[in-house]
Amino acid sequence: MSGTPLAPPAHPTLDNYQSVLDGGFTTYLLNSVVVTVAAVAITVVVALMAAFSIVRYTNPWSRLSFRLYLLGLAIPLQAVIIPVYLLIIRMHMYDSLIAIVLPSAAFALPVTVMILVSFLRDVPRSLFEAMVVDGAGDWRMLFSLAAPMARPALVTVAVYDGLQVWNGFLFPLILTQSGDKAVLPLALTLFRGQFGINVPATMAAVVLSTLPMLVVFVLARRQLVAGLTAGFSK
Repeated sequence: MSGTPLAPPAHPTLDNYQSVLDGGFTTYLLNSVVVTVAAVAITVVVALMAAFSIVRYTNPWSRLSFRLYLLGLAIPLQAVIIPVYLLIIRMHMYDSLIAIVLPSAAFALPVTVMILVSFLRDVPRSLFEAMVVDGAGDWRMLFSLAAPMARPALVTVAVYDGLQVWNGFLFPLILTQSGDKAVLPLALTLFRGQFGINVPATMAAVVLSTLPMLVVFVLARRQLVAGLTAGFSK
């Protein structure tokens, strides 16, 4: 802070990364991976079944369910954190990773269903009708037709939801308290003391926590763009 803020460091070192790795970073990383993978898996599976039902059956009940999912977009997470906290307490899940997984998956469902419905509506209905003629049931059409056709959208929602869960802070802060249950966003606050903050260690932890999602984004960037633009032609 004594010189130009944008000037390169006079004595570059990797000691801050070493101190972060020695401070339990691998535990926080593993917790974040478990929470993210579990929440994304639940969200994608449930949303795919819901979107398939909404697109496949054009009846009042399917339209009502779709509107209820869209209504979830209008509910801010902060407005229901107290009911979620009380629910987790009564289910005896407090201070566990599952306490973060279930609410994270629930709040990711509305936008995931919206994207998948938009994508599946572009699939020609003649393909579904052809499978019906061949004697395929709903589950066969779901896994043999809808899921392969919606692969770009599935990758899109998986990356988007994974990013939201990976960076989630409120649920881990409210629903956990043990250090061994902390995830990366919550662990970053550990570098802040009573009278100051360890800026180099914090920045090193931020860089390390960004790398996994950056790799996922680079590998899935094509499917991500294809899924985000799905349904815009209509």
